[in-house]
Amino acid sequence: MAMTKAKYNIKAVSQILGIQPGTLRAWERRYKMIRPSRNEAGHRLYTDEHLKILKWLMEKVNKGFTISQAVSLLESNEEVVTETNNTENTTQLDKIGDQLLNSLLSFNENEAQGHLDHAFSLFTPETVAIDIIGPILVRIGDLWEENKITSAHEHFASQFIRSRIGMMLLSIPSDSMLPKALLVCGPNERHELGLLIFALFLKRKGYDVIYLGPSIAGGDIDIVINEIKPTYMFMSCTLKKNIPITIRLAESLQKEYPDLNIGLGGYAYDRLPELDKKRLQPFMVGNSKKAWEQWLQK
Repeated sequence: MAMTKAKYNIKAVSQILGIQPGTLRAWERRYKMIRPSRNEAGHRLYTDEHLKILKWLMEKVNKGFTISQAVSLLESNEEVVTETNNTENTTQLDKIGDQLLNSLLSFNENEAQGHLDHAFSLFTPETVAIDIIGPILVRIGDLWEENKITSAHEHFASQFIRSRIGMMLLSIPSDSMLPKALLVCGPNERHELGLLIFALFLKRKGYDVIYLGPSIAGGDIDIVINEIKPTYMFMSCTLKKNIPITIRLAESLQKEYPDLNIGLGGYAYDRLPELDKKRLQPFMVGNSKKAWEQWLQK
């Protein structure tokens, strides 16, 4: 499609938008708001979609925003930039998601790497993580529960995704001026991929993320909280049977640390009755970028 073909080099983008190549490279390196592909010589190549995003950012900067403020606004209102192209983007996201899932279920790591690299060249890391990887995780979980794939398929796909998101998480610097966020799976929980995606979201917004992953031994969480003194603590739960003990822990910690903002997330909570969801509303972070933004604002 014309909108997704990489056809502009950095000199052309510089002339079209009136931005110095060095500035553009610095923005990409610091804020990672786009991921241009590269040709055989290693030179950056940009798509029409990349130009649309960069033009929008330039307009905000020219109106007095700092680039960091503009990127933050982009990430929380990405639909403003792509308003005229939402249908095409959705189709492209679904297509890449199907291709990536098929590669993972065929144990084809090289092909999966190619599909994921292609996704990152077109969309922001949050979009790839939330709108491509997130749905894939749900589909893999459903297929496994329905005995349509083996545990080997589930393990291979999970390990591949965990590795890629983990590398992204480590590559993003934290801002020590923003609050600390402690992330850990709920008691007895080992499935951490949804929590990893949320960690990436927070890290991209500049939060100082302390990521623990799978559940830790009972009592150790108090030691961590007292040592790092986080502003936020998030616990993930993917298995319905682990919800009661996770809720009890959250309520206990809230009493012990009244200034600690505790959030609960994970697909297990989607299966709760509406009455239980209403009771847990103050803790519920949700499973979408929009819901996460709203919870943090509160």
